[in-house]
Amino acid sequence: MDDTDRAIIAHLGQDARMSVAVLARRLKLARSTVQARLERLETTGAIAGYTLRLGEAARVTRIRATCLLTIEPRAQAAILGRLKALPAVEKVHSTSGRVDLLLQLGCASTVELDEVLDRIGNLTGVRSSESLVHLSTKFDRAI
Repeated sequence: MDDTDRAIIAHLGQDARMSVAVLARRLKLARSTVQARLERLETTGAIAGYTLRLGEAARVTRIRATCLLTIEPRAQAAILGRLKALPAVEKVHSTSGRVDLLLQLGCASTVELDEVLDRIGNLTGVRSSESLVHLSTKFDRAI
């Protein structure tokens, strides 16, 4: 991946609906060049898909939280299976450091969040959990 590919990804990260013609114009490249690069980025898996990223106005009704889990050795596979069954668990990352898993949660209310956190904390193999409620997003560069 070179600087042009990174520029294409950066532009699409801001607006995934941007047409190839507009993208080519902004990058000062031929439309066919941009199209060929997009196809290669998709084929190699650098671009896995195009998606919608909700704005703050749409997220305001959701309570977001991060849950940090410390788990028993060899319990990860079973815990991941149980976490997949909880719709409020949006993402799970393995980590290095004092915790084993970092969960991103999204709930409709504090009552729902409390119930989800209780369910997660009671999973067999979970040694400890810590939750952090997100208050506001200062900026988001995620693609």
